[in-house]
Amino acid sequence: MKFRLVAVGHKMPGWIDAGFSGYAKRMPREARIELIEIKPEPRTTGKTVAQMMESEGQRILSVLPQNAFCIALDERGTHFSTRQLAQQMQDWMGKGCDVVFIIGGADGLHDSVKTRAQQQMALSALTLPHGLVRILLAEQLYRSYSLLRGHPYHRE
Repeated sequence: MKFRLVAVGHKMPGWIDAGFSGYAKRMPREARIELIEIKPEPRTTGKTVAQMMESEGQRILSVLPQNAFCIALDERGTHFSTRQLAQQMQDWMGKGCDVVFIIGGADGLHDSVKTRAQQQMALSALTLPHGLVRILLAEQLYRSYSLLRGHPYHRE
């Protein structure tokens, strides 16, 4: 099984790359995390926000694997506790399919991407910088995997 993060944005600050790769490297081979960066639409082309979102959406859809379970990150999506995310992870692993988390650009995700996704998930009710979402999601995947393996990574 593989977890993919498809994220609009590139050329992140070093601390973002270091934070993400730090958690990604901790994941075992059977639950790797891979990052696919999508170039954001330039804001200087005169396109409307809707046109920019559609262009980004097309680029996102072009990299999504056919048989993967896709989750669009959206503030109106389902909120999970860490334990609930671990349970979801166990379900995904039982199905044997790869899971793709989709992180939109500054304006969010185009409806075509949300429609393609089988689930929408919210990480927080707060508005988070897209680079920080990469780190937060990678950490939660690592924490959830650790919980499933009986490691005392979670304190209650």
